[in-house]
Amino acid sequence: MTTMENVIVLVNRIQRACTVLGDHGGGDAAASLPTLWEALPTVAVVGGQSSGKSSVLESIVGRDFLPRGSGIVTRRPLVLQLHKTEAGVQEYAEFLHMPKRRFTDFSIVRKEIQDETDRLTGKTKQISPVPIHLSIYSPHVVNLTLIDLPGLTKVAVEGQPESIVQDIESMVRSYVDKPNCIILAISPANQDIATSDAIKLAREVDPTGERTFGVLTKLDLMDKGTNALDVLEGRAYRLQHPWVGIVNRSQADINKNVDMIIARRKEQEFFDSSPEYSHLASRMGSEYLAKLLSQHLEAAIRSRIPSITSLINKTIDELESEMDHLGRPIASDAGAQLYLILELCRAFDKIFKEHLDGGRPGGDRIYGVFDNQLPSALRKLPFDRHLSVQNVKRVVSQADGYQPHLIAPEQGYRRLIESSLNYFRGPAEASVDAVHSVLKELVRISIGETQVGPRFLRDKVSVTPFSLYISFKSYCIFRS
Repeated sequence: MTTMENVIVLVNRIQRACTVLGDHGGGDAAASLPTLWEALPTVAVVGGQSSGKSSVLESIVGRDFLPRGSGIVTRRPLVLQLHKTEAGVQEYAEFLHMPKRRFTDFSIVRKEIQDETDRLTGKTKQISPVPIHLSIYSPHVVNLTLIDLPGLTKVAVEGQPESIVQDIESMVRSYVDKPNCIILAISPANQDIATSDAIKLAREVDPTGERTFGVLTKLDLMDKGTNALDVLEGRAYRLQHPWVGIVNRSQADINKNVDMIIARRKEQEFFDSSPEYSHLASRMGSEYLAKLLSQHLEAAIRSRIPSITSLINKTIDELESEMDHLGRPIASDAGAQLYLILELCRAFDKIFKEHLDGGRPGGDRIYGVFDNQLPSALRKLPFDRHLSVQNVKRVVSQADGYQPHLIAPEQGYRRLIESSLNYFRGPAEASVDAVHSVLKELVRISIGETQVGPRFLRDKVSVTPFSLYISFKSYCIFRS
């Protein structure tokens, strides 16, 4: 296997991993950040429901494996990954959702595609953007990845929601809008190219034709005396890449299960013997198309390796940073969890004390409350009036009543002390509130500065330091 073939295999593995993690393309086109899937070059197969899209894919693979029928048959994107194997190795297929099973009967592959579609969408005609991943290993294929998208349609049929036309176009557009997506636009030769759904969409998202490969099917079904040379030679609609003509199996051949190898040979004979197309025969047919796409995909991957590497490294750095922020994993057994909690408490206690005792900011704010705020408030109290000679005589006289005191007016002094303490209550409570606010703020800051699992502390543990709790209770007692 060559280096570039290894790269294609690696890209296939990355795509499968992306799908498992929920990153499978077809997302919001307005998303601000690119995903890894979007950074990987892909080939999206686009065409109308009657364009022969499924037949082109089966011709490239050389096997009958896609569901067939009327209406919308492809209702979920199919990520088809082709892997070339050594000659003589038996062909087989694997699904991402059934990784331990190999399919050698491709009729069962067809049924599993249908069944897996129904598992997500039900037996309805709804569509889903979640892809099915299918890998085919065969000596008769080239290393290539294709994404088969639902066929474009113009009218909703019975059993389909009215929005189905727009839903399908939105899904297809979400893939082909991406700058790393190579568009394989399938158009039937027996229809005017100007009405092609695939070409219309490709022109909108890729007006220069740099990402679009045009494929013309049903060349053998054109009206007698007509040909498609204007399209195939790029005069009717020019693309940056050459058009490729395809002759699919007829419905009679499909019904008779004509072998794909025979069908490919008949296709090549058609171009070789055709007076109109013989000069283009070397650049026509499904085998040539597969090789052309494989070579272009290799070149696209090669050119994007630096940006893919940069994105992966950036993502790794971001994830490692987040993991550092989260802290190490929390053990499942009780003993290890207790050890972790004690370790967190010790780390928190050390930082909190540093804020109080010095080394970190915070303790000075508490000192400021008692050195500035409280004395300033006390100086504003009206003690000069409350303890004046006139007021003292009045309080003492009122306390003694009609009985004179013998030595000292004890009852009067008690009244003076109690009334004076009431003046202290307001400034003292304000100081306690101020210190309490500072302590709560220092707790929050200390949790944020604790290096071991700050999110665990914040989200999983109700942190109530005992000393803070005692201070709060003392404050409540003082108030009462």
